[in-house]
Amino acid sequence: MLKELLSSWPVVKQITSGGDGTGREAMSAATRALRPRNDETEVARSVCPYCAVGCGQLVFHRKGRLVSIEGDPHSPISEGHLCPKGAASFELVTHAARATRVKYRAPYATEWHDIDLETAMDMVADRVWTSRERHFEQHRIATTKDGSRELPLMQCTSIAHLGGATLDNEENYLIKKLFAGGLGMVCISNQARI
Repeated sequence: MLKELLSSWPVVKQITSGGDGTGREAMSAATRALRPRNDETEVARSVCPYCAVGCGQLVFHRKGRLVSIEGDPHSPISEGHLCPKGAASFELVTHAARATRVKYRAPYATEWHDIDLETAMDMVADRVWTSRERHFEQHRIATTKDGSRELPLMQCTSIAHLGGATLDNEENYLIKKLFAGGLGMVCISNQARI
C-alpha cells in the first residue's frame, strides 16, 4: 500500500521515469481525463462586434449552447488575434447580467417594466413617423436678389441616427439611403468616428 502511494506522487514518477516533470508523470488521473473544451463542437465564423476593425472570430457551439469564442486564424484582418474586448465577447452573450428583455419606462413613471420586442419596435416606428410628420420641411422660403422664392429642402432635423462601428460599407450605404433618402434625416453619424 505504501509502495502504491509513493509511486503515485509526481516527484517519484519523475525520478523513476526519467521525465522532467512536465509530461505524463506530472499528470493525475483527473488531468489525463481532461479534453479540449471545443471537442465535438460546431463552429461558425463571425466578426467581433466591438470596433471598426472587424476581427474574425470562431464561435464554437454544441447543441445550441455557446462553448467559446476565439480568434479566427484565417482572418486576413486579425490572423487569429483578438484584443481584450474581443477575447471577452463570450461574456457579451453569456453573462448572467445581460439584458434579455426590452425595458420600458413610460413618461413621468418611476418604474421600468418589461415589454416584448415586437411592441418596442412598433413604438419606435410610430415615434419616428410621428416626429417626421411633425417636423419634415419640404421647402424653405429664401430671399434672393430677384425676390423671395421657395427652395426644395426635403429634410427632417428632429430625428438622428448613430450607427455602430462594425457596420460595413454596404450596410452604411443602405442606412444612408433609408434614413436620408427615405426619411429626410440630416443628422446621421457613425460610432466609429467618436
